[in-house]
Amino acid sequence: MKELSIKPEIHTFDSCEEFINSFNLRKEDLIITSEHTYNSYFKNFNLKSNIIFLRKYGKGEPSDEMVESLYEDVKDIPYKRVIGIGGGSVLDVSKLFALKNISPVVDLFEHKLEFIKDKELILIPTTCGTGSEVTNISILELKAKHTKLGLAVDEIYADYAVMIPELLKELPFEFFATSSIDALIHAIESSVSPKATAYTEMFSYKAMEMILKGYQRVRDNGPEARIPILKDFLLASNYAGIAFGNAGCGAVHAMSYPLGANYHVPHGEANYQMFTGVFKTYEALKPEGNIKKLNAFLAQILGCSEEAVYSEIEELLNVLIPKKQLREYGIPKEELKDFTESVMTKQGRLMANNYTELTRETVYGIYEGLY
Repeated sequence: MKELSIKPEIHTFDSCEEFINSFNLRKEDLIITSEHTYNSYFKNFNLKSNIIFLRKYGKGEPSDEMVESLYEDVKDIPYKRVIGIGGGSVLDVSKLFALKNISPVVDLFEHKLEFIKDKELILIPTTCGTGSEVTNISILELKAKHTKLGLAVDEIYADYAVMIPELLKELPFEFFATSSIDALIHAIESSVSPKATAYTEMFSYKAMEMILKGYQRVRDNGPEARIPILKDFLLASNYAGIAFGNAGCGAVHAMSYPLGANYHVPHGEANYQMFTGVFKTYEALKPEGNIKKLNAFLAQILGCSEEAVYSEIEELLNVLIPKKQLREYGIPKEELKDFTESVMTKQGRLMANNYTELTRETVYGIYEGLY
């Protein structure tokens, strides 16, 4: 049985300058990033690389339309390395551009194109959430198919994952909140996945501990208390990425996708809206499995009883993002049936990692309870 796989080499640098010198950035590189990140941290180095600003191609979650437009602009550039510097959107898109065959991107996501990696890939996160730098997953909103879908193939693993805490210094609190909540849920979901091993659990549990203790500091001392411990959050996100990259995420992520795709709710926030509903359901359906171990661990960190774990987490996360009812996003109740159908028919990759089986009726019941 395979216990753990970590594909990219992982490097850490205190500054962007150290990274630039160590990796010898050059004109054969294609750098995909945001204009803000480039201007704040890289512009002064007068790089000769090909610079692409992802937001030129659209706002919100990355989509097939954005990738197709970007592809048209870079397909004739003879680049040899792809360097993605950004949040989850930038990293997920960057992975695709290390492939020989990119377009039509819908065909790529439907496995109709051959997966050939012919460029070196370096991924550098600027948030503390996705863990995308160490996973083989790229997620796009496929507007042509009216859904959000994940592509998971080994050809989109990075060659190098690079951690630079300096890049998080200007991360606004709201993005810190949504991204780090995403990392927390990566860690929690992967810890109860049927694919979890002693090795993945080690990364899952360490990530949970670092994130929750960090949140307690923010709760007790205010938003600025995050600044001295941003490196901890960056590492925790990376640990969670290693955990879920091996063990997988489940129903929380699967059920959040319709909310993100149809109502453009930030990914971490959408996950938070689903989290306690899913885990309370798991607990009711299968109380004696790995969730019992998880609850005991969380209770110790939170200083509460095992029965109060999810209420306590919700209270802590509400310091970062207030919990909403699904109706507050403008979702008509009748659309919950469409959400359920989408999850059960299009998110099999994720639902296979559920702690215990969730039926169509159970999924609808969770949505209804959160409405």
